[in-house]
Amino acid sequence: MRKSRAKTQNQFSILTVDDDTIMTSAVESYFKKAGYIVETENDPRVAIEKVRNGHFDILLLDFLMSPICGDKVVEEIRTFNKDIYIILLTGHKSMAPPIKTIRELDIQGYYEKGPRFDQLELLVESCTKSILQMRTIRGYQDELSLMYQNLKDSYVEMIQAMRQLVDARNEYTRGHSDRVSAIAVEIAQAMGKSEEYCETIRVAGLFHDIGKIGVPDEVLLKAARLSDEEYSIIKKHSEKGAQVLSSLTAFHHIVPIVRSHHERFDGKGYPDGLQGYEIPEEARIMAVADSYDAMTSDRQYRKGLGIDKAMDELIRGKGTQFDSDIVDVMIKLIETTGREAFFQKYLEYARDSVEA
Repeated sequence: MRKSRAKTQNQFSILTVDDDTIMTSAVESYFKKAGYIVETENDPRVAIEKVRNGHFDILLLDFLMSPICGDKVVEEIRTFNKDIYIILLTGHKSMAPPIKTIRELDIQGYYEKGPRFDQLELLVESCTKSILQMRTIRGYQDELSLMYQNLKDSYVEMIQAMRQLVDARNEYTRGHSDRVSAIAVEIAQAMGKSEEYCETIRVAGLFHDIGKIGVPDEVLLKAARLSDEEYSIIKKHSEKGAQVLSSLTAFHHIVPIVRSHHERFDGKGYPDGLQGYEIPEEARIMAVADSYDAMTSDRQYRKGLGIDKAMDELIRGKGTQFDSDIVDVMIKLIETTGREAFFQKYLEYARDSVEA
């Protein structure tokens, strides 16, 4: 007996399956002395159900059995359990399944029966080392998943807090960021964009006006139309918003969108005078969503224009203020939803946002 066997204490569970009761008794006695939890089964069909309904780390399985052989047992078990380690036992090497079958069934070891179990014990120990490694890896994965979820929760909380800093300053624009975000996501989805792309659009929409934090109240809250000088102050908000978000690593991916959402397709926008496809696509989507909401919302100095006039303005701005293709997507989206239904949808969204 190997010296290590007498000292081994572990909680690895083994199911040994053989239609020979003498063999299962011998294996059970040997591995229990080594500190393993061992259960035996002489009917291969019952063994399949034991694996299905119980928990075993290692399966020691005879190949030639009645009424079904070991390879059929493994084939059935692998349909519902990919984790159990399997060592196939046979009375003679010539009766073993081919190597191709062993690989296909994901069998971890092969043992030719003999009067001593030393070699089998080595195979079992090899399996336990692999199991311990997998448990360690899964433990790290669980910890990383928890850390990622905590970071994600903090990220979402930061989004909610920061966007409310903007909306809280002006009751007329309260909810504007939420609506622009939602409309922009609808456009992106209608364009067939990925879930990740749409999530980026969603966050960028919530933050597109974050730069207005730095706009003085007398300008931001003015009840009349802005003077040229006041408008020049307002125009700096997209650049300031980009600067604010640039200081937070978590939001670097939306900085170009926030900075460029007031660029125009004809190059006459701000802050950089980008033209056409120089403007990030996400920012071109944001421009259409932002303009639609601005036109259909009530402001201090005017009532909302209504959806028909807003649509006319979007169409009039194709190729100059807006990307024509994105306007076409927006118009089709409105018409498919129904003009009044689309308008009411975001009118209700506006009320919900104000109440929140």
